[in-house]
Amino acid sequence: MLESGAKLGDRYEIIKKIGAGGMADVYMAKDNKLSRFVAVKVLKEEFSSDENFLKKFDIEAQAVAGLMHPNIINVYDVGIEGDVHYIVMELADGITLKEYIRNEKKLTAEDTVNFSIQIAEAIGCAHEHNIIHRDIKPQNILVSSHGTIKVTDFGIAKAANSNTMTFTAIGSVHYLSPEQARGGFSDSRSDIYALGITMYEMVTGRVPFDHENGVTVALMHLQNDVIPPREINNEIPKSLEKIILKCLAKKPEERYQRAGDLVEDLKKVFDDPEGNFVVMPVFVDDSPTQLIGEKEINQIKSQIADRSIKEDAKKEKPLKKTQKPEKQEEGMVDG
Repeated sequence: MLESGAKLGDRYEIIKKIGAGGMADVYMAKDNKLSRFVAVKVLKEEFSSDENFLKKFDIEAQAVAGLMHPNIINVYDVGIEGDVHYIVMELADGITLKEYIRNEKKLTAEDTVNFSIQIAEAIGCAHEHNIIHRDIKPQNILVSSHGTIKVTDFGIAKAANSNTMTFTAIGSVHYLSPEQARGGFSDSRSDIYALGITMYEMVTGRVPFDHENGVTVALMHLQNDVIPPREINNEIPKSLEKIILKCLAKKPEERYQRAGDLVEDLKKVFDDPEGNFVVMPVFVDDSPTQLIGEKEINQIKSQIADRSIKEDAKKEKPLKKTQKPEKQEEGMVDG
């Protein structure tokens, strides 16, 4: 843990610790060169010699460094000071969307559409730069007091043209796309699925698939139908429900193919509350019922085991509404 007054790169003066996550701590610091306050994300000491964590940390810095978008946390610098590996980031105000949902119980259709457009535009920017986030969830999204969204934590992002990685890394199981659960593969449409889960949670106050066992949740993504959100919250228009359900199609080809297409439909929600503009896939499945076999279940277990252990180890602590800086940074360092 860094002490107040410590300096990194002979430039960033540590003021105080403002957040902590599974692999990193976040500090508020003063950039003495540019006279501004920044967030410094520091890899925890126990991971400083672990190649997998170092690679994940490096991926985050490289992924975000090339992205300039008002709804994505900016990365200013990256460095190493002895055994201290750090990323210097924009210091954004606000709380995580997860905590925002907890406070509000469920969001209005207006707020859901507003937030979803901003998130979709952020991931759309990443996709245009061939970066797939792979861990879109409310914990990694900040909401400012003015309603501005900032997408954070590109720690397990990957290049869109990358087929393999040197270590296993998948998103949080409650927001995991079926294709990720089945074999670890992901593309831009996997982020759209995760955004669909996030939208569902915004309007209902809960995720569509939940269980204490991570493998069971993964299987639910593969096999179970989603309860239509209007059955839980009939105050939202049919148009928004249709958009969410299209994002949550089991097959990637049946979802929105581009984040930009999703944004276009979101902007029409209140113009046509019946959602006649939403093109739902016409699909009749007359194939025989297929059960997931033991081999596939074992594959799912092997992919999710490590992630589930980490998620359990860092159960989120309830945050008070007055502790905004701390909540903000939890979103930046979550998993």
